[in-house]
Amino acid sequence: MGELARPSERPTAAPPATYGSDAASPVARESSLLELKRRPKRPGQADFFFFDHHFQHNAVKVLPGEYFVANENMIIMTVLGSCIAACLWDSRVRVGGMNHFMLPEGDSVDLSGRYGSYAMELLINEMIKHGAKRETMQAKIFGGAQVMHHFTTMNVGERNTEFVVNYLRTERIPIVSEDVLDIHPRKVVFFPVTGKVMVKRLAHAHPDVLAQDKRGNAVTVAQTTAGGSVDLF
Repeated sequence: MGELARPSERPTAAPPATYGSDAASPVARESSLLELKRRPKRPGQADFFFFDHHFQHNAVKVLPGEYFVANENMIIMTVLGSCIAACLWDSRVRVGGMNHFMLPEGDSVDLSGRYGSYAMELLINEMIKHGAKRETMQAKIFGGAQVMHHFTTMNVGERNTEFVVNYLRTERIPIVSEDVLDIHPRKVVFFPVTGKVMVKRLAHAHPDVLAQDKRGNAVTVAQTTAGGSVDLF
């Protein structure tokens, strides 16, 4: 699976910037865990905050149907089976965000971040509120695994992957890196200031994956590598 990130690989702290500003500063700041927990929550925004002892950063876990955008030194993480997480980053203002959706599209009544069409809209709009622009955004995409081995007639992971690729192509947001499809669940850790993403492939029995995809399987996880700037840890 590769080695864990060394301390030298961690992003360093930087002077303060204004969180949530429409004209976000290109310089990020550190935030206390208490401050993160006290912030008003937007609809669909992740709010499970904790301190990650491995990376020595405050972190937020994005659950299915949620998203999070930040311009400060913290990490945004999620665990994926057949779901997709899109990580968007604007290098100009050093703002990044992640979503986590379960299916490509729902009906017109159910406007939920569980569906890719709405999840992508939520994420892009929140990025723009933080000072990002569509023309300077780039994307990294993850997930879409076939972790339900009996589910062969309508592979949700393939549908989700096809959707996000087509959506980003239509929006003219380039995909600069990806780790999608195959059979293995993934843990994804995103550093929103630097745009760096780290991916760890998980056993099918991981509890988060079982909860999302209802069942796992006993297939041995294939050890593969991904191109682009995806780091495995």
